[in-house]
Amino acid sequence: MNPVFDWHALAPDVVLAATIVVVLVADLVLPERAVWQTSRIASLGVLASLVPIVTLADHANDVRTMFSGAYVVDNYALALKAFFLVATYVTILLSVDYIEEGDYYKGEFYFLLLTSVLGMSIMTSARDLITIFVALETISIPTFILAAYRKHDRVSNEAGVKYYIIGVLSSALMLYGMSLIFGVTGSTLLSDIRAHLETVGTEPLLAVAIFLSIVGFAFKVSAVPFHFWAPDTYEGAPTPVTAFLSVASKAGGFVALLNIVFFGFATEAASDLWWGALWALAALSMTLGNLAALRQTNLVRMLAYSSVAQGGFMLVPFAAAGIAGARGDASVAGTSFEAVVIYLLVYGAMNLGAFAVVIAVARRTRSAEISTYRGLFATSPALALTMTAFMASLAGIPPLAGWFAKFVMFRSALEAGTGWAVSLAVVAAVNSVIAFFYYAGVIRAMWFQPSEGEDRTPIRVPPALSGAIALTTAVTLVIGVYPQLFARVGELAVGS
Repeated sequence: MNPVFDWHALAPDVVLAATIVVVLVADLVLPERAVWQTSRIASLGVLASLVPIVTLADHANDVRTMFSGAYVVDNYALALKAFFLVATYVTILLSVDYIEEGDYYKGEFYFLLLTSVLGMSIMTSARDLITIFVALETISIPTFILAAYRKHDRVSNEAGVKYYIIGVLSSALMLYGMSLIFGVTGSTLLSDIRAHLETVGTEPLLAVAIFLSIVGFAFKVSAVPFHFWAPDTYEGAPTPVTAFLSVASKAGGFVALLNIVFFGFATEAASDLWWGALWALAALSMTLGNLAALRQTNLVRMLAYSSVAQGGFMLVPFAAAGIAGARGDASVAGTSFEAVVIYLLVYGAMNLGAFAVVIAVARRTRSAEISTYRGLFATSPALALTMTAFMASLAGIPPLAGWFAKFVMFRSALEAGTGWAVSLAVVAAVNSVIAFFYYAGVIRAMWFQPSEGEDRTPIRVPPALSGAIALTTAVTLVIGVYPQLFARVGELAVGS
């Protein structure tokens, strides 16, 4: 049979692919003094990709399936496509002046960035192991290069090499696990894999296959003990790339895990095979990530370990869904699915905002040391206020958006109703308290400690960077006060 192309459903990806081509050609034909225009082309292309998402959202109940079920466009896919595109637009705003003022290849930067985002967009619709793997590698390979983009900086080169080596290892493990799943079930479609598990049940080889696949995804989302690449890579990469890795790239790994777990493995027979591994990954990531962050004096490394810990919080609903599913309670799966989607959306806003302030402050200090933030409120009160909002939100302090992300995470764990789920909620609660101390340390430095430098002039923030800070601050504040907005997005995603 010939494949059926629903061009309306494919439009976001098609527009994004066309933008990639235009950016590449523009970089070749524009004179050197006009190469910066590639950032404008990239940003317009990303915004244009949002238009078909809006038109598709008008048909909220439509589920568009292509390629024998391997590619599905539904509310879940649309919500996350929009998230990735908005996160990319903010990343471009972070990058414009940073790339323009540095010794970087400008056109190639945006080409690689958009290529990675195309993989993320495809990932949201992937319902097949092969499609998931190809999308994940499309996400990863450009970021290997972006991590080492400061070509004359040995630290950046080291960051790229470490990220590449760990990324290749995780891909190999994941692909081997997927090949075993195909060997056992006879299909790469997640719907067929789920049907096989419901009718035939599980067997020992499938347990090995699922474990290897989850380990591969654990590398991608920098879950403990597979997180060792994250701090060095985050510190060595250009800061806009670090922001992109910590939010969009990390979210891409979580979307892949969402797809394979909830569309493939979330059956009563199979849940026993994977919930224990995810429970351990969540507990270890929260605890070790937060304890390591407490000792950091560099804000980027602190945010790297914070990202590891936040990933642990996002793994809690996965474990809760598996625990409940193993005892035949499928109702928790929907709550857990919704919790992960909401947490990803909130985390993206507050973490991108934090890195935007890091870039703004580093324009004057040329450093990411926490000590350079002393007395920031006295010199640049607007930056201090926004950074306070992002740190408090990451800590889960109301009325900022982070409290709602924590709330839906705890709700999913408590609704599972077993000792294992409640114990994981207790671990998450203790870690929320631990996290508050290092986030509060940054706030204390900005508000209550005197500045070490003599330069007390306000920090000049370029318009693009100001726009990124304003946008992320608005989302962090609005969702904290009116969480129903993201709650509705989560409900629509689960309903699809």
